[in-house]
Amino acid sequence: MKTIKSMLNHLYWADGRILEALQASDTKDKELLKLVRHIAVAERVWLSRLQGQGSAQYSLWEDTEELAAIRQMFEENAEQYRIYIEGLEESGLDKIIDYASQSGVPFRTSVRDILLQVLLHGQYHRGQINRALRMDSAEPAPVDYITFARL
Repeated sequence: MKTIKSMLNHLYWADGRILEALQASDTKDKELLKLVRHIAVAERVWLSRLQGQGSAQYSLWEDTEELAAIRQMFEENAEQYRIYIEGLEESGLDKIIDYASQSGVPFRTSVRDILLQVLLHGQYHRGQINRALRMDSAEPAPVDYITFARL
């Protein structure tokens, strides 16, 4: 549980760092904005599933130009994940969650694996964003876990 909490703290930090890098780059690349929004919405989708709620109301791939709205979603996600984790005991990590994918396909997955999915999914896409920023001669955000751990 200690590792998952630490990795979630990294996620909150890394989400903020990637937003700062996008803002500093002043990018108008709609695909990068769509990708960072996708990270925020995916976090929310998985949280809804963990909370026993549906997630069909969320669209994972929408265009946006509003970094402020994405930042607000990240902040709300972080607060809700903190509340969820504080109420979760170690034994709860093995609880199986029944949910449907965004296309309606039913699945069963442990809380532990869902949390790991959230943690790894965002890191994967932040890497894609950083690569695109670098290719545009913009400054990428250092979001490696070790960078966070050294703070």
